[in-house]
Amino acid sequence: MTELNQIYKCNVCGNIVEIVHAGIGQLVCCNQEMELLSPKKEDTGQEKHLPIIKKSETEIIVEIGSIPHPMDQDHYIEFIELITDKKTYRKFLKAGDKSIAIFKIKADNVKARAYCNIHGLWEAVE
Repeated sequence: MTELNQIYKCNVCGNIVEIVHAGIGQLVCCNQEMELLSPKKEDTGQEKHLPIIKKSETEIIVEIGSIPHPMDQDHYIEFIELITDKKTYRKFLKAGDKSIAIFKIKADNVKARAYCNIHGLWEAVE
């Protein structure tokens, strides 16, 4: 059974899906079950991936890593996501962009996630 906001990846073609409506059954792509991505919540090694959540009166800023994450052609953050009690916000990134997302909202109890094309899914909770 799937749960809201879970992220799955096909290990054959690389498709990534996020659950927007939970249901029963298995997610399948390329004739194989898709892998449920479990977000990492602690940095290890030299690369820094954990989302850092900063709030102001009018916005929430999510930066990736205590030092900026590389945004090279072969290693970059694909998206940054902010999950609130009521909505999910997402910014897609590409090589050359800065690993930061600014969401013009006010919210309490937020969770931020980032997906690195090499090191997978990362999560921080405010």
